[in-house]
Amino acid sequence: MDKRLSRIVLILTVIVITKFWIGVYEDDEFYEEHVFFKHRAIWKTYFYSPRGMSDLNISEMSSEQQKEQKLFDEFIIENHYSN
Repeated sequence: MDKRLSRIVLILTVIVITKFWIGVYEDDEFYEEHVFFKHRAIWKTYFYSPRGMSDLNISEMSSEQQKEQKLFDEFIIENHYSN
């Protein structure tokens, strides 16, 4: 029983670590999904750009869209593409 419990704890630990450090983003031009390593731990896994390839200004977006766009810019544009 102790061996089984340790396996369950190990599996759950791997799942939580994966959730914090691996993400998926939707390409804002071709709408393809890509897996990437996050530069910092965050619970959010799926990233997308509400602006896409349009000329929409961030001040014209709703607060939720602004939050999504800022996270996309931080994790994808500034850190993933720059590597």
